[in-house]
Amino acid sequence: MTTRKTEIGGYPSPAEWARDLNRRTVLKGGVALAGLSAIGVSCGSDAATEFTGSIGDAGGALTIGSNASDPAPQAGLAAVVASFPNEDVEVTINTLDHNTYQENINAILQAGEDDVLAWFAGFRNKFFADQGLLGDISDVWDQVDGLGAGFLAASTATDGKQYFMPTSYYTWAVNYSKSLFAEKGYSEPSNVDELLGLADDMASDGITPFVFANDGQWPIMGTFDILNMRINGYDFHIDLMGGKHEWTDERVRNVFTTWESLLPYHQTGANGRTWQEGAAALETGECGMYLLGTFAASASEALAADMDFFNFPEIDPAIGAGALDAPIDGFQMIAEPKNAAAAKELLLHMSTAAAQDAYLSEDPSVVASNSGANTSVYNDLQKKSAALAGSATGISQFLDRDTIPDFAGECGNMFAEFIEDPSKVDGLLADLEEKKVAIFADYS
Repeated sequence: MTTRKTEIGGYPSPAEWARDLNRRTVLKGGVALAGLSAIGVSCGSDAATEFTGSIGDAGGALTIGSNASDPAPQAGLAAVVASFPNEDVEVTINTLDHNTYQENINAILQAGEDDVLAWFAGFRNKFFADQGLLGDISDVWDQVDGLGAGFLAASTATDGKQYFMPTSYYTWAVNYSKSLFAEKGYSEPSNVDELLGLADDMASDGITPFVFANDGQWPIMGTFDILNMRINGYDFHIDLMGGKHEWTDERVRNVFTTWESLLPYHQTGANGRTWQEGAAALETGECGMYLLGTFAASASEALAADMDFFNFPEIDPAIGAGALDAPIDGFQMIAEPKNAAAAKELLLHMSTAAAQDAYLSEDPSVVASNSGANTSVYNDLQKKSAALAGSATGISQFLDRDTIPDFAGECGNMFAEFIEDPSKVDGLLADLEEKKVAIFADYS
């Protein structure tokens, strides 16, 4: 396994996207997914090599670009490659740390060093397909078994072709230490008043109620997502991400009013803290709760054994707590791979229950996308995560996957400034709205 260094890159100049939502598409296995369609220009390239439909015909070298820089995901991907049945293909994994990879994905795509790249479903995949940077893998999908209609929709671009192979998903929720809750007699809250009461109890016990980590300016996007969905509802949130509402709207302002009231319960210094450092604070009992994806459990074996979670509770009973973030991860093929035949064989392998079982044997913090995966070995976190997603009334992919990449970056900047000085919120929102208008107008 090799590690690649990359030069400074950044997000591409995006074509405008509009969200045509299939809000209740159901994944095989009972997972709801918000489907997406895009308005844009031509989509990704046609496949250089038509897939034969079987694994074993290809040969030669193949490279995977990976953001799985933490130990458990890294071991999981290595297990997937080790289980690839075509021994005539020599696979190399090029690994970058997660934040650097995401910030430089455009440069990575254009460099063409890797045939297959780790990435995200939905808007973010469709965006690069629309830019012509991805290869069509519809012929691979013709051979796929065990991935439901929702996963297919999340992998399909403007032209109706598929450019993504989903391998796993995970839910965002409020993670906590089972041993700490048992020791202190804490209970999972069912509404925001109970959540605040729990936070007060933790503070009285000398425990900071909430971990807060924002290195890379993406983690606290999840806090905005859940507050907006709880206060204004799923449809409003998705439309806001699509540029259909103003950020100066009173409904958006209300989200930040609530957020400001919750900040005293959170760690200070979030912008300089990695999510892994936040996970360590949860593990040691320094903090009592952590709003993050269940991948937090991959930070250490001790945390994985002790972690549980609850759905962020309702704030408005009329809206409830049915919506959540549940991002889908997977892989895509670049537009002009050096070895398209091997890339397509590997992507078909990655879609299988066998490959996903291999991954989960090393990283049991996520849930397999294939309905044939061995759920009998799922741990409690995986079972609970699948059940939570299955009961959701609306699922978003996460803020930085649900809007124009340039604008997601501006949101990240704004949130980071807000948590440092909430008194600036009105000016920050006005500035963010101006940037949104400019960014969306550039691609109309």
